[in-house]
Amino acid sequence: MSEAKKQHEPLLHIVKRDALPWYHSLAIRAIAVVLALVVCAVVTMLLTGENPIKVYATMVDGAFGTSRRVWNLMQSLAMLLCVGLALTPAFKMRFWNIGGEGQVLVGGLATAACMILFGDKLPNGVLILTMIVASIAAGGLWALIPAIFKAKFNTNETLFTLMMNYVGIQLVAYFSRVWEMPKGSGTIGIINPSTEAGWFPVLFNQKYLLNILIVFAITIAMHIYLKYSKHGYEIAVVGESVNTAKYAGINVNKVIIRTMLLSGAVCGIAGLLLVGGTSHTITTATADGRGFTAIMVSWLARFNPIVMIVTAFILVFLDAGAQQIATVFSLNESFSDILTGIILFFIIGSDFFVNYELKFRKSHKEVK
Repeated sequence: MSEAKKQHEPLLHIVKRDALPWYHSLAIRAIAVVLALVVCAVVTMLLTGENPIKVYATMVDGAFGTSRRVWNLMQSLAMLLCVGLALTPAFKMRFWNIGGEGQVLVGGLATAACMILFGDKLPNGVLILTMIVASIAAGGLWALIPAIFKAKFNTNETLFTLMMNYVGIQLVAYFSRVWEMPKGSGTIGIINPSTEAGWFPVLFNQKYLLNILIVFAITIAMHIYLKYSKHGYEIAVVGESVNTAKYAGINVNKVIIRTMLLSGAVCGIAGLLLVGGTSHTITTATADGRGFTAIMVSWLARFNPIVMIVTAFILVFLDAGAQQIATVFSLNESFSDILTGIILFFIIGSDFFVNYELKFRKSHKEVK
């Protein structure tokens, strides 16, 4: 019987690792990136015949080739990071908020409404303050609706927040018709171009610097909130086990509602920065998919706001580099998406080896 058991023992076992030191985790992910670059090089040579070194150099040039590209990269990093920070408290609580896209759009719509309706009625400082309050309130309210239904009726938050995205998109589409400029265009266009009412101030001749500083401050605040505050502790406990949280005397429904309010409010700030500090208009594409991409940013960083700076940077760098590849080598964007997909596949896959290890079956001699 023991011989039969030995024969049927699997060749390898997947075993959950203990927590790895940070430098081991970093090494595993670095190896994954190197392997991804090797595979991308092979794919590049097979499909295009281009020198992969040239392709990689072009990617770097697309992100850092000029000061303008650097600032655009930093702006994209800040906006993606801001949405990722917004989703992180909910994700850490195991509330799957897939509604970041809609919450950003609604926050941006509230900002645009203030600029359009009060642009010629309020002093610029008061107008910007009104925009801040309106965007935070709108984003928070949009997240509060699924939070209440989850807390009171245990609805599926993934589907609920996902559907709220489409409602937000249609709201923006509707008001784009109401406030269209010029008439008949179906778009709002640049808001207050002559007076620049509601436009964020430019610091040191850099249009995006204020956005970047605001997101940096939010990153630090979110890190402190999640790691050192009582609310952060309660979010972690609810995320680990709802039953344990209830046993510890934590009001789970209150935590859900409070956390989603925070999540939506920060998404609203992202909408504020995109409208008031970047494009000065609102369209259905203002969020530009960040609500979904930010899920990957937060997840890869394991809900750590500081590490999210790195994961957000990787994604925006790949996007900027991919666009440059398509332009320089006259390739369609599908090829650059292939390279981006391969790299992301390896990065995401490395997470498995951070959390698990493969143990091969020992030979009978080793056992003896």
